[in-house]
Amino acid sequence: MRSLRAVKPLERFLSARCVGTRAHGVRKLSSTSGSYPLVCIVGGGPAGFYTAQHLLKSHPDIHVDIYERLPIPFGLVRFGVAPDHPEVKSYGAEANRRLGIPGEDLLGVYSAKDFVGWYNGVPCNKDLQPDLSSDTAVILGQGNVALDVARMLLSPLDILKKTDVTQPSLEALAASHVHKVLIVGRRGPLQMACTIKELREMVNLPGTKPDMVTAEFEGIAEALKELPRPRKRLTELLLKAAQGSAGSAQATRQWGFRFLRSPVEIRPSSDVTRTAGIRLAVNRLEGSGENAQAVPTGEVEDLQCGLVINSIGYRSLPIDATVPFDPHKAVIPNTVGRVEQVAGLYCSGWVKRGPTGVIATTMNDSFDTARALLQDIEAGLLKLSTKKLGSKAIVTLLEKRGVNSVSFLEWEKINAEEVKRGGRAGKPREKLLDVEEMIKIAKT
Repeated sequence: MRSLRAVKPLERFLSARCVGTRAHGVRKLSSTSGSYPLVCIVGGGPAGFYTAQHLLKSHPDIHVDIYERLPIPFGLVRFGVAPDHPEVKSYGAEANRRLGIPGEDLLGVYSAKDFVGWYNGVPCNKDLQPDLSSDTAVILGQGNVALDVARMLLSPLDILKKTDVTQPSLEALAASHVHKVLIVGRRGPLQMACTIKELREMVNLPGTKPDMVTAEFEGIAEALKELPRPRKRLTELLLKAAQGSAGSAQATRQWGFRFLRSPVEIRPSSDVTRTAGIRLAVNRLEGSGENAQAVPTGEVEDLQCGLVINSIGYRSLPIDATVPFDPHKAVIPNTVGRVEQVAGLYCSGWVKRGPTGVIATTMNDSFDTARALLQDIEAGLLKLSTKKLGSKAIVTLLEKRGVNSVSFLEWEKINAEEVKRGGRAGKPREKLLDVEEMIKIAKT
């Protein structure tokens, strides 16, 4: 694990007791029959591993099996936010929140999840081939993922070459014509969802300058003294960037925020196949602070662009008809991780609380779920006296279904090959993108 730089937050607790995979993914190799607690975790991302960590540290006899659908574990630690942020990667919900507007399915419109997956090497996104031929890109949403995407589109190639961005993505970004990125939000500067670290990186991105609309910041400076410290620091940096919008004369690329705007239509090209622009509703705010609501004024504004990236959030998907699921909130109904009306079933991560927070949030959330499970064991609410087959039953089922599973030791072969290939190119790793190639390497 020491060779996988992106998983330092996880490697402290990863042990031989938590290895292997489901479908292509992480299964414990030792026997699990007996009356001691047997825990099965579905999903080999940070939420799964942090839950396992707390269980293994807190209960000396517990056995934990982690199952992952890919041949490669760690979820967002591997596939997450941006290649130049290996220390903060975190992932979980599988579906995208759709915009629900005309033109959403035109060429040139992508979800942030798929776009991030493309440059981070998610196998199902390797063939995305985003159209980067236009001068202007519009990103809908103003959270950290939106800023990550903007930074990737505008970063100098010398910076990207030092990361583990996939080679096909690196080549596409090198040939990109995108020189301006507008980051659009439905509310105002005081409600912007990103953190100061991500904003500071945009402000300091070499070769770029900010492009803001001064009128959108009226009254913001006067409101500073009433803001909580984190929001105040973020807003001060934003104001400083807005006031310095002239930027460096040597800058060849621009980025900027557009506030109080909501998408109402993606405008098509003359042949009605590709994106040519986006129509935005102009909003006003009702209320103040974090609870302020965006209300349409009836005015609209058109922006020309050939690339639109939807970064308004992710959605979890129901796992099975027998597991309760709230389709509106896209979470499993639960109390501190205990799934409602299903004894012995627990949830953690974004399917538990929704797609919010960073890896530290996921860690604490996962510890809470683990504590709830341990409390139920101590209270005698879980039937541990009955001997169960545990992972033996799962292994037998997978074999019957012809699933070519990959053990954790086999994953280490994949890891070693990626690091070797990356070393040749002066990168931390060169991610394998094809699942069959991964399996072939794992089995040699």
